[in-house]
Amino acid sequence: MDLRRLTSFLAVAEEGHFGKAAERLFRSPASVTAHIKQLEHDLGVHLLERSPVRLTPAGERFVGHARGLLAALDAAMADVAEAEAAQVLRVGVMSNGSAELTPAAVQAFQRACPEVPVEFVALDFTEHVSALVQNRVDVAFVRPAPVDERIAVDVVTTERRIVVVPASWELADAAAVRLDDVLELPYVSLPEHTPRQFSDYLYFADARGGLSPHRSRSHAVTPHEVLTTAAAGRGAGSALESFQRYYPWPGTVCVPVLDAPPEHSVLATRSDDRSPAVRTFRSLTTSLARELGPRLRLA
Repeated sequence: MDLRRLTSFLAVAEEGHFGKAAERLFRSPASVTAHIKQLEHDLGVHLLERSPVRLTPAGERFVGHARGLLAALDAAMADVAEAEAAQVLRVGVMSNGSAELTPAAVQAFQRACPEVPVEFVALDFTEHVSALVQNRVDVAFVRPAPVDERIAVDVVTTERRIVVVPASWELADAAAVRLDDVLELPYVSLPEHTPRQFSDYLYFADARGGLSPHRSRSHAVTPHEVLTTAAAGRGAGSALESFQRYYPWPGTVCVPVLDAPPEHSVLATRSDDRSPAVRTFRSLTTSLARELGPRLRLA
């Protein structure tokens, strides 16, 4: 049985709403609906009434079984992950991470714990939370700070915002711009399952008064895709100021946005992770952020 169908079913059962369940799972409403239909087909019974959303008698019985199956799987995965965590620390890095602080933290950890190998995992824009929740990484340098009870967050850099635009656009000639100059730009499109916090960050949502951004037809989930879109004159992106030090790209220009509120990059970990390696990495990173931040050109 596809476990995604079980998680979709439980989310709808607990939320009482397909859309809220999809948002909770970082899935599209269509995929959650399809999972429920497939699960009902597999079992040969209706589990949910649709209007209003409520459990059928069969659904009431199946909820307990579904929770038991997922709990057993979680226990098995946690047991295996615990054994694996003792052997390697997986460091997720979105974009350029937390600038120069990222390699400094890794080097400090390797000096403190030479017996623990470090593996790097590149994260795209949709993996703001999921890489940690799904146990694919142990620590992650991401932006902006996730707001999720499953995730613990340490702010490690605070930086000015920039926009990434095609060099052919008039805006590229400006030494700096203001939010009013950039809100109407056509920004790269993000997939439906991108966490809302990340899309709000990319599109300067707080400054829009609830209005939707203009989106380019070009999609992006990595810095490389943002830059190639901008270089082709097909859309803009936004980032933290350190982005331009790591991604100089012909045909693109990074322009500071003077009145945009500064934004954070953070070290994110699972809230319930008690791994000694994770605790050590977190402690070293936060100490370095306090001590080295000004020397690393972080605001």
